[in-house]
Amino acid sequence: MRGANESSVSEFLLLGLSRQPQQQQLLFVLFLSTYLATVLGNLLILLAVGLDSRLHIPMYFFLSNLSFVDICFTSTTVPKMLANHILGTQTISFSGCLTQMYFVFTFVDMDNFLLAVMAYDRFVAVCHPLHYSTKMTPQLCGLLVVGSWVIANLNVLLHTLLMALLSFCADNAIPHYFCDVTPLLKLSCSDTYLNEMMILTEGSLIMITPFICILASYVRITCAVLRVPSTKGRWKAFSTCGSHLAVVSLFYGTIIAVYFNPLSSHSSEKDTAATVMYTVVTPMLNPFIYSLRNRDLKRALGKVVGRKTFSF
Repeated sequence: MRGANESSVSEFLLLGLSRQPQQQQLLFVLFLSTYLATVLGNLLILLAVGLDSRLHIPMYFFLSNLSFVDICFTSTTVPKMLANHILGTQTISFSGCLTQMYFVFTFVDMDNFLLAVMAYDRFVAVCHPLHYSTKMTPQLCGLLVVGSWVIANLNVLLHTLLMALLSFCADNAIPHYFCDVTPLLKLSCSDTYLNEMMILTEGSLIMITPFICILASYVRITCAVLRVPSTKGRWKAFSTCGSHLAVVSLFYGTIIAVYFNPLSSHSSEKDTAATVMYTVVTPMLNPFIYSLRNRDLKRALGKVVGRKTFSF
């Protein structure tokens, strides 16, 4: 805000998803319900994995990290939107906007990396079961998660600093419910060519590489499953992989549609609808997708719920 890149904008207005009072009330109830379901579902997975020693294996270690990230992910956007509705305000400071953007995309990158790591874990378990314990060591699992955090933070720090160097003039209204990159670039009165090129090149590399790893892992898993003689076993494996791939497709499809196209091709209404899918819907679906078909996790969740009920 100081020096050569001084901006005349000290705060932004988050216009939200609708300006109609009745629609705002409905959206408030929907987002509140979705947020509570997301937090509760992911929190139950964290408790189940933490309390059941039989779940202290790589698959559930990565799943618990995904649940933690998803809680943080939705908590960076939805509570602010709900608070704005209750307080009747739409403002967010310039620094607050950049901070929100930083954390949103850090958790987006973490979801991206963890989905790839989980796909690799399943690939090793299905295609190399005899070497699973020697390949997926605790040291490697920890290194994969820590490395993901480091890369995610460095990547988002780069884009946040580039955004902070831009100037914002008269218009400060963001047609969104959080500080997203695309509407901020549209509001800037500076040249955003470098920002756009970094998103389309370095940002694409960060997103596409894990996506390719996920697809390659599931192709190998599919080939291995096709060799299973039992039809029931093949159907179980395909149904599980299919549900995982559905979430992966929803997550990556909406992100690619929103961020990896020229600014001139963007529509604020379509972009907002797409971002709701990966910022709100996907974190809510993950606990159900990764637990409903898992007997061990369902048993552990049953114990957690039973313990809480008994304590009450």
